[in-house]
Amino acid sequence: MSDLHVRYARPSDIDAVLRFWREAAEGTSISDDRDGVARLLARDPEALLLAERDGRLVGTVIAGFDGWRCSAYRLAVRPGCRRQGIAAALMEAAEERFLALGGRRADAMVLEANEPAHHTWAAAGYHREDHWRRWVKPLARD
Repeated sequence: MSDLHVRYARPSDIDAVLRFWREAAEGTSISDDRDGVARLLARDPEALLLAERDGRLVGTVIAGFDGWRCSAYRLAVRPGCRRQGIAAALMEAAEERFLALGGRRADAMVLEANEPAHHTWAAAGYHREDHWRRWVKPLARD
Protein backbone atom coordinates (compact mmCIF):
# COMPACT_ATOMS: atom_id res chain seq x y z
CA MET A 1 0.00 0.00 0.00
CA SER A 2 3.01 2.31 -0.28
CA ASP A 3 1.37 3.98 -3.30
CA LEU A 4 -1.70 4.89 -1.22
CA HIS A 5 -1.87 8.40 0.23
CA VAL A 6 -4.40 9.31 2.94
CA ARG A 7 -5.08 13.00 3.48
CA TYR A 8 -7.69 15.39 4.81
CA ALA A 9 -10.27 16.67 2.35
CA ARG A 10 -10.25 20.32 1.34
CA PRO A 11 -13.23 22.40 0.21
CA SER A 12 -11.98 22.05 -3.37
CA ASP A 13 -12.55 18.27 -3.07
CA ILE A 14 -16.28 18.47 -2.32
CA ASP A 15 -17.63 17.91 -5.84
CA ALA A 16 -15.26 15.00 -6.46
CA VAL A 17 -16.24 13.43 -3.13
CA LEU A 18 -19.96 13.71 -3.92
CA ARG A 19 -19.41 12.10 -7.35
CA PHE A 20 -17.32 9.38 -5.71
CA TRP A 21 -20.02 8.60 -3.13
CA ARG A 22 -22.62 8.20 -5.89
CA GLU A 23 -20.37 5.51 -7.40
CA ALA A 24 -18.82 3.87 -4.36
CA ALA A 25 -21.01 4.41 -1.28
CA GLU A 26 -24.10 2.49 -0.29
CA GLY A 27 -27.22 4.46 0.48
CA THR A 28 -27.66 8.20 0.73
CA SER A 29 -27.94 10.68 3.55
CA ILE A 30 -29.77 13.97 3.86
CA SER A 31 -26.30 15.54 4.26
CA ASP A 32 -24.88 14.16 1.00
CA ASP A 33 -24.80 17.47 -0.79
CA ARG A 34 -22.39 20.35 -1.30
CA ASP A 35 -23.72 22.33 1.67
CA GLY A 36 -23.60 19.33 4.01
CA VAL A 37 -20.01 18.45 3.20
CA ALA A 38 -18.96 22.11 3.27
CA ARG A 39 -20.43 22.46 6.78
CA LEU A 40 -18.57 19.33 7.89
CA LEU A 41 -15.25 20.70 6.61
CA ALA A 42 -15.89 24.15 8.08
CA ARG A 43 -16.65 22.71 11.51
CA ASP A 44 -13.95 20.04 11.50
CA PRO A 45 -11.43 20.35 8.65
CA GLU A 46 -9.78 17.01 9.54
CA ALA A 47 -12.95 14.89 9.72
CA LEU A 48 -13.15 13.77 6.09
CA LEU A 49 -10.24 11.52 5.12
CA LEU A 50 -9.51 10.71 1.49
CA ALA A 51 -7.43 7.84 0.15
CA GLU A 52 -5.75 8.48 -3.19
CA ARG A 53 -3.71 6.33 -5.50
CA ASP A 54 -1.87 8.01 -8.36
CA GLY A 55 -3.85 11.19 -7.67
CA ARG A 56 -7.18 9.35 -8.07
CA LEU A 57 -9.73 9.20 -5.25
CA VAL A 58 -10.15 5.55 -4.22
CA GLY A 59 -11.66 5.78 -0.73
CA THR A 60 -13.23 7.96 1.95
CA VAL A 61 -14.21 7.89 5.59
CA ILE A 62 -15.66 10.55 7.84
CA ALA A 63 -13.97 10.34 11.24
CA GLY A 64 -16.12 12.60 13.37
CA PHE A 65 -15.47 13.43 17.02
CA ASP A 66 -17.77 15.67 19.02
CA GLY A 67 -15.73 15.59 22.23
CA TRP A 68 -17.86 12.72 23.52
CA ARG A 69 -18.07 10.07 20.81
CA CYS A 70 -15.95 8.96 17.89
CA SER A 71 -18.10 8.14 14.88
CA ALA A 72 -17.17 6.73 11.49
CA TYR A 73 -19.38 7.38 8.48
CA ARG A 74 -19.12 7.04 4.72
CA LEU A 75 -16.39 4.41 4.61
CA ALA A 76 -16.38 3.80 0.88
CA VAL A 77 -13.88 2.29 -1.55
CA ARG A 78 -14.03 2.53 -5.34
CA PRO A 79 -15.58 -0.77 -6.57
CA GLY A 80 -12.59 -1.75 -8.73
CA CYS A 81 -10.19 -1.13 -5.84
CA ARG A 82 -11.81 -3.16 -3.08
CA ARG A 83 -10.02 -5.89 -1.12
CA GLN A 84 -6.69 -4.06 -1.47
CA GLY A 85 -6.38 -2.71 2.08
CA ILE A 86 -7.78 0.75 1.35
CA ALA A 87 -10.59 0.53 3.90
CA ALA A 88 -8.11 -0.77 6.49
CA ALA A 89 -5.74 2.15 5.80
CA LEU A 90 -8.59 4.65 6.09
CA MET A 91 -9.81 3.15 9.36
CA GLU A 92 -6.27 3.10 10.75
CA ALA A 93 -5.98 6.82 9.98
CA ALA A 94 -9.42 7.47 11.49
CA GLU A 95 -8.58 5.56 14.66
CA GLU A 96 -5.25 7.39 15.00
CA ARG A 97 -7.20 10.64 14.76
CA PHE A 98 -9.69 9.48 17.38
CA LEU A 99 -6.90 8.49 19.79
CA ALA A 100 -5.08 11.80 19.29
CA LEU A 101 -8.32 13.64 20.16
CA GLY A 102 -8.81 11.57 23.34
CA GLY A 103 -11.48 9.25 21.99
CA ARG A 104 -12.12 5.99 23.83
CA ARG A 105 -14.44 4.06 21.54
CA ALA A 106 -15.37 4.30 17.90
CA ASP A 107 -18.85 3.73 16.53
CA ALA A 108 -19.63 3.05 12.89
CA MET A 109 -22.83 3.65 10.97
CA VAL A 110 -23.34 0.60 8.75
CA LEU A 111 -26.40 -0.10 6.63
CA GLU A 112 -28.19 -3.22 7.77
CA ALA A 113 -28.60 -4.51 4.21
CA ASN A 114 -24.94 -3.95 3.25
CA GLU A 115 -23.59 -7.43 3.98
CA PRO A 116 -20.14 -6.84 2.43
CA ALA A 117 -19.68 -3.86 4.77
CA HIS A 118 -20.46 -6.05 7.79
CA HIS A 119 -17.49 -8.24 6.89
CA THR A 120 -15.24 -5.21 6.37
CA TRP A 121 -16.10 -3.74 9.76
CA ALA A 122 -15.75 -7.10 11.52
CA ALA A 123 -12.31 -7.58 9.95
CA ALA A 124 -11.34 -4.16 11.36
CA GLY A 125 -12.26 -5.33 14.88
CA TYR A 126 -15.73 -3.80 15.15
CA HIS A 127 -18.75 -5.72 16.39
CA ARG A 128 -22.46 -5.20 16.13
CA GLU A 129 -24.40 -4.06 19.20
CA ASP A 130 -27.92 -5.36 18.74
CA HIS A 131 -29.29 -3.72 21.89
CA TRP A 132 -29.02 -0.26 20.28
CA ARG A 133 -31.16 1.20 17.52
CA ARG A 134 -30.69 4.48 15.76
CA TRP A 135 -33.62 6.88 16.01
CA VAL A 136 -33.70 9.74 13.52
CA LYS A 137 -35.72 12.82 12.75
CA PRO A 138 -34.94 14.86 9.63
CA LEU A 139 -34.67 18.55 10.54
CA ALA A 140 -34.54 19.94 7.02
CA ARG A 141 -37.77 21.10 5.48
CA ASP A 142 -38.44 20.56 1.80
